[in-house]
Amino acid sequence: MVLKKLLQLFGVAKKKDSKKKGKSIDPLWQGVVPQPTVNVLASNSFLDPCSSGAGTVLSLQNDEAECSSIISTMINTIHGSENEDYKLFNKFDVVQDFSDHHYAKTSPGKSTKDWVKTIQNEWKLLQRDLPDSIYVRVYEDRIDLMRAAIVGPAGTPYHDGLFFFDFHFPPVYPRCPPKVHYHSGGLHLNPILFASGYVCLSLFSTWWGSGYERWSKSNSTMLQVLVSLQGLVLNDKPLFTGGRNFLESEKNSLAYNQTAFVLSCKTMMYSLQKPPKHFETIIVCHFHERERAILEACGAYASGMIVGSSVKDGRTYVRNKCFARFKKSLEAQTEHLVKELAANRIRALELKREVPATDGIVATSVNKRSTSFNQDSLLSEDI
Repeated sequence: MVLKKLLQLFGVAKKKDSKKKGKSIDPLWQGVVPQPTVNVLASNSFLDPCSSGAGTVLSLQNDEAECSSIISTMINTIHGSENEDYKLFNKFDVVQDFSDHHYAKTSPGKSTKDWVKTIQNEWKLLQRDLPDSIYVRVYEDRIDLMRAAIVGPAGTPYHDGLFFFDFHFPPVYPRCPPKVHYHSGGLHLNPILFASGYVCLSLFSTWWGSGYERWSKSNSTMLQVLVSLQGLVLNDKPLFTGGRNFLESEKNSLAYNQTAFVLSCKTMMYSLQKPPKHFETIIVCHFHERERAILEACGAYASGMIVGSSVKDGRTYVRNKCFARFKKSLEAQTEHLVKELAANRIRALELKREVPATDGIVATSVNKRSTSFNQDSLLSEDI
């Protein structure tokens, strides 16, 4: 099972057997997306920012990449910062203010001891086993709420991005999955992540699926949810469908990845300009550290390198009319990104001056006492 392999890859699950039980991801492109006004496959502009309207896609050539050397570090680096300040930012923390949470006005319902204990166990698992590229904040006064930031994996059109999700645990949790909202900034980033914030995934019962693809009250966890979002949704070929017409599917996938990268850059802008509460510092540090790699990737992709590809592949796009339009779109977005990253650089320098080295970045989080939640007090309270 793909999900189990991902958990094992991140070191959060034990290996059991090697029998394959199918891919834990939605067959999104084999039917109509359950979103009343959106049909992604029917939208040529969503396939590629420079689509001619006739399904035009980009072809490949094996010429040596023009700017391959400048992004080798970016493409092949595992997301886990070498920056000491970055490491000091807690992967898991308990905070207070939930006012900007998508489900802040949703009634938490009546809590039970079993429900509280389940949430508490989820916290413990996340605190112990979160990968270095996922950050979580939970709320002391609303333990039914959770927010996560996921770093886009290397080798995908989402590399170096930060993607935010809000979760709500209903009173019947874990008999049913948590509710989820993606902070889209109004962008349809991915076939599964809609501009409305809707997440179309069988794990949330928002898409059909069977077996391990669906939420299980006895086996599913929030750690599984987060790893799935990172590894199975923010993947290297979000539009690839395979099937009989493999080559056509591959071309469409490569063209779609161009759109995905431009949207990912716009999402970076959105996060920098409107950071979610309790993640302001990690946004500053993350984009300050990855600034050069991001901009070098933009330059390399605009020169012809395949979006998200390894420099060793040496693959480039054919310089046709469609590529020229993609290049224009990317260069325009890069110009905006350069200015925003420059402003972020100033914020990073100010942050280093303001926060004593001995306190580290975690000084921006809630009081350290909140990270060690009191089991007895939680069990005795109704939310």
